[in-house]
Amino acid sequence: MKETGYKDYLWKDLTAGVVVFLVALPLCLGIALASNAPLISGLVAGIVGGLLVSWLSGSHTSVSGPAAGLTAIVFAQITKLGSYETFLCAVVLAGVFQVFLGWIKAGSLAAFFPSSVIKGLLAAIGIILILKQIPHLFGHDPDWMGDMSFIQDDGKNTFSEILATTFDIHPGATAVGLLSLILLVVWDKTLLKKIPVPAPLAVVVFGTLLSKLISPMGGLMSISASHLVQVPVSDSLGAVMDSLAFPNYKALLSANVLVAALTIAVVATLETLLNLEAVDKLDSKQRVSPPNRELMAQGAGNMVSGLLGGLPITSVIIRSSVNIASGGQTRLSCFFHGVFLCLTVLFVPSVLNQIPLSCLAAILMVTGFKLANPQLFRRMWKEGVLQFTPFLITIIAIVLTDLLIGIVVGMVISICFILNSNLKRPLRKIHEKHVGGEVLRIQLSNQVSFLNRASLLRTLNEIPNGSQVVIDARDSDYVDPDILDLLSDFEQQTAPAHDLKLSLIGFKDRYKLEDKEHYIDVSTRDIQEKATPQQILNLLREGNERFARGEKLSRDLIKQRDATSQGQFPLATVLACMDSRVPTELVFDLGIGDLFSVRVAGNIAFNKSIGSLEFGCAVAGAKVLVVLGHTKCGAVKATIDLVDQGKTALQATGCENLDSVTEVITCSVNAETETSKDRCSQNEAFVDRVARLNVLQTMEQITQNSPTLKKLVDQGEILLVGGIYDVSTGLVEFLGEHAHGES
Repeated sequence: MKETGYKDYLWKDLTAGVVVFLVALPLCLGIALASNAPLISGLVAGIVGGLLVSWLSGSHTSVSGPAAGLTAIVFAQITKLGSYETFLCAVVLAGVFQVFLGWIKAGSLAAFFPSSVIKGLLAAIGIILILKQIPHLFGHDPDWMGDMSFIQDDGKNTFSEILATTFDIHPGATAVGLLSLILLVVWDKTLLKKIPVPAPLAVVVFGTLLSKLISPMGGLMSISASHLVQVPVSDSLGAVMDSLAFPNYKALLSANVLVAALTIAVVATLETLLNLEAVDKLDSKQRVSPPNRELMAQGAGNMVSGLLGGLPITSVIIRSSVNIASGGQTRLSCFFHGVFLCLTVLFVPSVLNQIPLSCLAAILMVTGFKLANPQLFRRMWKEGVLQFTPFLITIIAIVLTDLLIGIVVGMVISICFILNSNLKRPLRKIHEKHVGGEVLRIQLSNQVSFLNRASLLRTLNEIPNGSQVVIDARDSDYVDPDILDLLSDFEQQTAPAHDLKLSLIGFKDRYKLEDKEHYIDVSTRDIQEKATPQQILNLLREGNERFARGEKLSRDLIKQRDATSQGQFPLATVLACMDSRVPTELVFDLGIGDLFSVRVAGNIAFNKSIGSLEFGCAVAGAKVLVVLGHTKCGAVKATIDLVDQGKTALQATGCENLDSVTEVITCSVNAETETSKDRCSQNEAFVDRVARLNVLQTMEQITQNSPTLKKLVDQGEILLVGGIYDVSTGLVEFLGEHAHGES
């Protein structure tokens, strides 16, 4: 996809970057605190994610930084390795592993994530944001803002924290939070939306000013530092540099560091790929981010973050969601958020320490509602139980555990559903009625494992004696050796014993089974001679019904071509209009050699076309003759217009031979007496009635002008029928069946 012009979206990206920065700031600090790492490490990771990864990544809207989903792993590895400096070696090596994973194109694994799990992830994050921010909205701030796990470090959980909030509501923070929430909700529904500033940014300014106004009231309205953003304040740039930690390179290749690095790389890769897939679904432009490039970008980011003393980096769904909700369009918004994080750490931490947490909580709650809106649940419910169940279980698992555990549970449930579906339907049984008789087609699934053996064996044992059977493996990429043994035994022993005519098609060269087609779906002399006209007409009806349903028979056209190369034994002859929308073989779902097709404008009977019909029925042996007209016929419309204008075709078009067609159809136009007004080509009902009369008129002309065909009809050797093909539905209405000795 062509790179979006940055200049076109500079203002949107700048304002979105500010909002993402304001949300990311407390999250970076909270994640560092929960990880038992220096506070500055969370900010370093956020800065690297913004300044570096944003440009290396192929994503336009993803925001990278320290991830809440890694806090438990980071905490455990810091404890296990003994020092944060040793842990930084693992972060650097994890980055190397991720670059390698991107190089070998491991990012393609993202294509295997079920969409129900991705949507469940988005909805779960939305629900968690709402639940986790309720305490902060009301000024209950004992827990850090970036804690996304159900069980918190203080021993409480998401629901107990909400319950505790009812006994610890801070009036000042609550006023700021609720008014900020109201402002966010009404922003897009009032004239405020015309202000060229994202609502979240305006709310931050509003909430900060409001807290400054109400704090002087004192007492319960005063908003203390514990309810505000708390960025570490350094006296100078040197003090900031002194606070950074650096890797202990002596431990770089120790076994424990390598294990820690591999653990971080695998988990960070999984979280990144999932988040990237989810973010692309949120992108209004539906741009697709290259996953392998993303892995390499994240790997480079982790190497740099580790070298500078930062936490591990992943693509993070919360900040990315806020970015999209705030109008971010290109990677500049992520870059700007990194710039602001950097400037804050270096120059203006005290200014940001005036922002109320309840104000940020309101922004995150609205973002959460957008991710977990009721319409999403309704859509997933309509998609059926196979989609809704993994979706719902993923949500519950993430909300009640944490992001990674919930994703694993969702993936396992999805895989179970897929396996269960595959076990139940390792094959499709399709009963087909061909010109040569009924055929049972057993169509194998894409993957046929030993688990499918019992189902396949049961299906084979249920086949009636004397049947024609086709086992079709054309859609199968893998067939288990146990299945091949079963099919081999069936071919060599069971099928001959039960007089089954067995065909095998689509088996790969690596299988010991060879394609054998004893049944070729073409009309032969024997089939033509044995079939009655009524049976062939029924075959046409059934074929047309399949065509209208979009369920055509499976045919090997190459083998049909080869089988008919030495002769033809058509079952029916069709005189049809030359209209491009009426392909006769397709309309009746017939194959090569089954049909003689005579096509002329308006399906009228010239001497030459009648001669072709005589050859098809009297010489070649076709037993059904169909005159096929159709709705919205162009030849009929043109004739109606000529009659209405009182002109000939030559006068209207300059075509010397067209009158031979329109003059015949004119008889049907004049014969139509049901329509008294609007006898014009715009009246579709009138056009279709004329087309019907034209078919009946052609049938009469055939029997009047061809004694040969009339004799065959009178003797019951052929069946003459008319048909009207509906170009809208694909169905043929048969009419005027004329035959003797058969009905």
